[in-house]
Amino acid sequence: MINTSTFLCILRRSTVAGAVVAAAVVVGPASANKDPVTPKQLKLYQEAFMEEVRKGDLLFHGDAAMAEQLGVKLSTTGWACAMCHPMASDTHPHAFPKFQQSMAKFATLRDMINWCIEKPNQGEKIDPESEAMKALEAYITWSNTGSVLVPGKY
Repeated sequence: MINTSTFLCILRRSTVAGAVVAAAVVVGPASANKDPVTPKQLKLYQEAFMEEVRKGDLLFHGDAAMAEQLGVKLSTTGWACAMCHPMASDTHPHAFPKFQQSMAKFATLRDMINWCIEKPNQGEKIDPESEAMKALEAYITWSNTGSVLVPGKY
């Protein structure tokens, strides 16, 4: 049987828990980043994304002017990413992060981009947080829009 002090302790705890739940219901869910996006904002977001895709497309296809503008040297062999991956084919960005056999480690898409730059293209590894890396990632991801995720297949 429960004694009086135990009963009062349980009652206090349940009252506090009930008050927290009631406050959450009254206040509502957290509203961080939940403001509706206006059509004007969405258009600006899409334009910014497509500008990164454009830069990435140029880099991916070996545009020397864009590489110079972004301060990267993606190849010393004369090869561009698109020579092995036309239109970003066989890149499978949706499959990352994963264990990458060619690297013998668990890798992100950015790791794989740098591996391709350093190994087959014999270029200089780029900063994973650089504008060039983000542009390449945007282009590769955009080019593969609609791809189905099949973990372990690629």
